[in-house]
Amino acid sequence: MFQWKKTVYKSVLLSFALVVAMTVLQRGMTPTQFFQGQPAKELLSQEPVKAQKRDNVISLADNFWKKAGPLATPAQVTSKQVTSWDVTTINCTANLNFTKDDWFKGLEPNFRQFLLYRHCRYFPILINHPEKCSGDIYLLIVVKSIITQHDRREAIRRTWGQEKEVDGKKIRTLFLLGIASKEEERANYQKLLEYENHIYGDILQWDFLDSFFNLTLKEVHFLKWFHIYCDNVRYVFKGDDDVFVSPDNIVEFLQDQKEADLFAGDVLFKARPIRKKENKYYIPNALYNKSHYPPYAGGGGFVMDGPLAKKLHKVSEMLELYPIDDVFLGMCLEVLQVTPVAHAGFKTFGIVKNKNSKMNKEPCFYQNMLVVHKLLPLELLEMWDLIHSNLTCSRKLQIL
Repeated sequence: MFQWKKTVYKSVLLSFALVVAMTVLQRGMTPTQFFQGQPAKELLSQEPVKAQKRDNVISLADNFWKKAGPLATPAQVTSKQVTSWDVTTINCTANLNFTKDDWFKGLEPNFRQFLLYRHCRYFPILINHPEKCSGDIYLLIVVKSIITQHDRREAIRRTWGQEKEVDGKKIRTLFLLGIASKEEERANYQKLLEYENHIYGDILQWDFLDSFFNLTLKEVHFLKWFHIYCDNVRYVFKGDDDVFVSPDNIVEFLQDQKEADLFAGDVLFKARPIRKKENKYYIPNALYNKSHYPPYAGGGGFVMDGPLAKKLHKVSEMLELYPIDDVFLGMCLEVLQVTPVAHAGFKTFGIVKNKNSKMNKEPCFYQNMLVVHKLLPLELLEMWDLIHSNLTCSRKLQIL
């Protein structure tokens, strides 16, 4: 039987186990009591919460928004060094200073909501794993995910997210999450996530909604977390949960790097803000009136060195949040006068941009890439097994 078929069977069994776990957690039972029919304590407290809104969805916490305040100055950013996550409460109200301005009234509701609460920058941490940065870590793999996509996280753990050593270089993995955006699903998914974290111990979660406009919040929260806990991480790979990644190829690429402040990926130069309202990445002129973005790497996957990540944290606190996370990082790099490096091995739009092209499914191309977008869990498992089988290719692409 082919190896990938065995993997599929294992995935089916895991899915069944997760269904059982969901049922267990919904009923407030331990796995043993699920089969015995005995009651158990709830895993989470059922304290009443006050619901407020952002991005047209309900929040989890009481007093959901952190208190308003001015942007940090460079002196404020560099003068304080905390040793643990220092945000424990949420108390933030809308900034109503510009609500009477005509330009604000003309914005779409989601952008008005974003601007009202853009100053709400940091939130409490719900699940933390500072030990991931203990010791000397060569490559920290950081994956943006959402609470409902456990199948993607599981596929990554079985493939490119495996924690290991490559030539003595330690590789560790973390998944970044907020809370479920749908209120009616939140409690059960939270319990399931805590169960998942109990098994794998690789989740970082903060108390803000997982929504498109909050991806930049996820970015700045990770940078702050990294600044606090990760003094001995040489490089960081950060990517989405629907990409193919070759950690071995990334390590091979990094071994040849000599310069500081490395930031490499699928870089877009002179990209224009999208002004079509039906587009997911639409930005109104009132929010950004320049004709081009600064150079930035596609958020599907990029690599940066650890010291640069700490610099990005400091700069990020000096800039207002922007609703597109990878563009926001480009803005931070511009302040630092760091130009991201374009590398042909990062394919965050697929091998070729024609989604129907057979080249996008050709394992001989994947064998030599660093990052390729986009693969669903079963596709990732199959491609991983193909590449790590006795694959014979006519020639090797020289891209590393």
